[in-house]
Amino acid sequence: MTSQRKLPADGWSEQLIESFLGELSLMDSNNFPSNCGVGEREARLASGLVSRRHFHLGHGIGRSGDLTEPQPKAAGSSVINRLTNDLALDALRAAGLRTARACFVVPMATGMTVTLCLLTLRHSRPRARYVIWPRIDQKSCFKAIVTAGFEPIVIENELDGDELRTGIDDVQRAIVAKGAENILCVLSTTSCFAPRGIDRLEELGALCRDHSIPHVINNAYGVQSSKCMHEIQQAARTGRVDVVVQSTDKNFMVPVGGAIVAGFDKALVDSISKNYPGRASAAPSVDLLITLLALGAEGWKARLQERKRMYTELQQRMMQLAERHGERLLLTRNNPISIGMTLTGRGGDRTELTQIGSMLYTRCVSGTRVIAPGDTKVIAGHQFEGWGAHHSHYPHAYLTAAAAIGITETDVERFIGQLDKVLARWRRDRPPPAAPSPAPAGTNGQSAGGASSPAPGAAGQTDGAPPREKKVVIVVGPSGRETNGAASPQPPEKNSKKSVAVTLL
Repeated sequence: MTSQRKLPADGWSEQLIESFLGELSLMDSNNFPSNCGVGEREARLASGLVSRRHFHLGHGIGRSGDLTEPQPKAAGSSVINRLTNDLALDALRAAGLRTARACFVVPMATGMTVTLCLLTLRHSRPRARYVIWPRIDQKSCFKAIVTAGFEPIVIENELDGDELRTGIDDVQRAIVAKGAENILCVLSTTSCFAPRGIDRLEELGALCRDHSIPHVINNAYGVQSSKCMHEIQQAARTGRVDVVVQSTDKNFMVPVGGAIVAGFDKALVDSISKNYPGRASAAPSVDLLITLLALGAEGWKARLQERKRMYTELQQRMMQLAERHGERLLLTRNNPISIGMTLTGRGGDRTELTQIGSMLYTRCVSGTRVIAPGDTKVIAGHQFEGWGAHHSHYPHAYLTAAAAIGITETDVERFIGQLDKVLARWRRDRPPPAAPSPAPAGTNGQSAGGASSPAPGAAGQTDGAPPREKKVVIVVGPSGRETNGAASPQPPEKNSKKSVAVTLL
């Protein structure tokens, strides 16, 4: 295994892994019986509990200025660092990134790792001021750009049926308007909350190739999806992909605190590792190494296949539940992890809609997101309308749930049971829900599920209850005109724009 730098075919036992790490830790100078340390950093550990927790490894990884360079005082930690990077590359290739040339583990979560990548690209593009960013309503992605000192050009997603896809024409216009030499990179995204789909990576890759602009992909939890990995591989084959960043905790089920930088040009990946200042904690590398050794190649592939099966199971169960409550699933065939379900039962009142999330959380259901129209968020001085929906005027309120790696039959069963109870209680003593808008025509993929209202006498419905007074809201449309309407605003016409604090194209 160590000589081939690949995952073992079968996972190792815990005893074998502990023995292996114990032998490696004896190679670090702080564990030499006769060691005499007189430097300022000698990996002295005051607590035995801390020492055991880290397998007596205290020197960290890398040297000042290069995360992948061997540390003379810590031969064992250096072996762990190198071996973890090799096994991580093997795992990425097995997941679908077949032609990736290099990768390394960064002891920071995804957002800060993206910042490190952007700062490294600055060296080769000193005139660049802008990062083109197809909108994704997740704070750390946006903050990564701002923290690196660049100005984001936010590309509003296009509404294609229920699904949100990349505005390729707007990306093209942004490149022409700002000048390719002034753009640091295009920062695209694979894995995301529904109804946003995977960015159109092949088309973005072609634009980046044609205009000689770097292409960085935020693949936060996309390693677990064969579709996400296939899209990246295709974009690299037909266009341009420079760097792919993914989280260790979301994809490999380890504690938060690490990310993997991968790429198809080893020299570029190495330059990013050399741009990291100082040494780094070995904890994320040790956690990932233990996990990969325990899984082995067959165990890793089995986990990926099981996640895909559980996605289908969760989708079918949510479809049945939606039909019982007069809702439907959002049609998002380009999102292979997250599933959305409409919430139409009590209109578009934001406070009432968000009660569902609170009710689920108090019943120990975590990870769901309830998105109601009308939220505005200011991040680092920039204003986003319709925050959470990845679009300023998404036409539906909805709930999302994800089938991420490690999800079990029990998780799905409990979630569906609790959501069923919550929706029934949420509608209690209320008029029957209006039928949700029909599934958009011409969209392939998920089945729409039922869209009919519950029959009289259904659970949570009171016969003869007086109709609720509709709340009329004032909505400022893309043209700046005020329009009256009930519930959520209608989506803007295609290619309509609205200026906000960020550059919006």
